[in-house]
Amino acid sequence: MKSGSVPQLSDETFESLIRSANKNTTFDLSDIQFIDPYGMVGLLDAGAFLKSQGIKQTLYLPDSEEILKYLERMDFFKFADEYFKLEPAKPGISGKYLRSAYTDVLLEITPIEKSDDIHFIVGKVKERAHAILTKHLHYDEGAINGFIVALSEVCQNILEHSEETGFVGIQKYHFQNLNKNVVKIAVMDIGIGFKQSLSGRFKLKDDLDAVEKALLHGASRYSEKGRGHGLAAVRRFVNQWNGKLSIRSGTAKLSIIPEWGWGKEKEINLTPFPGAQISILLPEI
Repeated sequence: MKSGSVPQLSDETFESLIRSANKNTTFDLSDIQFIDPYGMVGLLDAGAFLKSQGIKQTLYLPDSEEILKYLERMDFFKFADEYFKLEPAKPGISGKYLRSAYTDVLLEITPIEKSDDIHFIVGKVKERAHAILTKHLHYDEGAINGFIVALSEVCQNILEHSEETGFVGIQKYHFQNLNKNVVKIAVMDIGIGFKQSLSGRFKLKDDLDAVEKALLHGASRYSEKGRGHGLAAVRRFVNQWNGKLSIRSGTAKLSIIPEWGWGKEKEINLTPFPGAQISILLPEI
């Protein structure tokens, strides 16, 4: 898989990644110059999807040592071997990233497998969030607590709707076109997806209908009172802080886009892919 004239692997190029996974083609990242948590988690999910079909595809790693170092810093290589045949098998990295409390990484690529993992994830992010979110996004204590709750809800959603392991990764960036700092959150799984999850309780037209019911109307696969409000709470938090939220599941994608954002609010007839892929962008205020 090669990206276009500005090679990158992110939410903007995810569809080409999915097409490659569905065609079972080699993943060639040799020319890649930019990759973010969404790109990394998406790549692992594509590998997990192929592995579920008995395929372990070759992944040609980036030529850029800077990108290799970043992948190592984000713990990508902790999981890549399980899903891919790496080429080269042992990437030569001259000096690994030094980890410190001052890093802009809120959370390295981390699996979500059970509720205990969510407590670990939230705790780890909480340790780092204050310095980054107060300094770079100018969030107050209430906003940071809201951020932590939103993260917990998104991760919990993976467990409730996927019946599969998920991955999460979080990083701070500076968007030059906005001249603002932005935190990117990527959470994905290759489970049953929204439509199958909710179809036991609701009549659903398609994948988009299922995502809309969950995100906009608080629908849950569970009948107990109080369930199903997690994503609705995330949506309110993202709206409050003028962020962008996108949820892709099956063949559809629904996005809540602020005035500074880009993309389409509703997309259908996308390349089929299992599970759910969630992206949240939170800008500084």
